[in-house]
Amino acid sequence: MNFEIYCDESGLEALTRQDAHLYTAIGGIWMPETFRSEFKASMNSIKTRHKVFGELKWKKVSPAYLDLYQDIVHFFFSTPQLRFRVILIESKIVDHYTFNNQDAELGFYKFYYQLLHHWILDFNNYDIFLDLKINRDKGRLSHLKQVLTNSNLTSKINIVQALPSEQSLGIQLADLFTGIVAAKFNNEIRSTAKKSLIRLVEDKIKHAIGPTSKGEEKLNVFKINLKGGW
Repeated sequence: MNFEIYCDESGLEALTRQDAHLYTAIGGIWMPETFRSEFKASMNSIKTRHKVFGELKWKKVSPAYLDLYQDIVHFFFSTPQLRFRVILIESKIVDHYTFNNQDAELGFYKFYYQLLHHWILDFNNYDIFLDLKINRDKGRLSHLKQVLTNSNLTSKINIVQALPSEQSLGIQLADLFTGIVAAKFNNEIRSTAKKSLIRLVEDKIKHAIGPTSKGEEKLNVFKINLKGGW
C-alpha cells in the first residue's frame, strides 16, 4: 500500500538552547495516498466554512479562530485514514557534543529517523514530506532517505522531500497537532483558546496527553529516553 507522511516540528530552538523549552517535538501525519484528494477537499471545506483562506498553524489558534481549529480536531478524530505520531526530545538531556560530532543539525535528523522508522511497516511504499528549512548540509534529506531505506528493506521509501508549509495541508495539520502536544509538555500556554483545544484533544483520547504505547495508532506520543538503561 502507498502512504504519505507529512511532518513538522515545534520548539526546535530547544535542541541548541536548553533554556528555550523543556521539550522539542517532531510530528507527522500518516495517510494512504489514495486519501489525499479527499483529505484536501475536506480540509478546504472546513476553511471555507469559516472564511479562512490562509495557512493553518498552532501559533494562529486564538479565540477568533477557535471554532475553526476545533472543527479541524473533530475532523482528524472522525477520520480513520489519518494517524499522528510525535516524538518528544527533552532538551536538557540532548548531548550533541558526544553523540552528534557537535552537530545539532545531524542530531535533529537522527530524531526525525526515530519518528519515522518505527511506523514504516513491511511491504508498503512511502512518500515523506518535511516542512521546508535551510540546512547547513544540503544532503540531509537524501541521507535520511538512504538511512530509512537501509533499515526498512521490505518497504520502499520513494521520496523524502521538503515542501513550504503554506503549500501543504498535511504539513499544516502536522503543525497543529505537534504544537498541541509540545504545548502540553512544555506547560507554557497562557492562551485560553489553546488550552481549550488541548482539552478537546484530551476529551477525544479520553486521557491527558502523555506518552503512549508504541501500538497506539491514532495519536501516538513517543517520549524518547536519552538516558539509556532499561
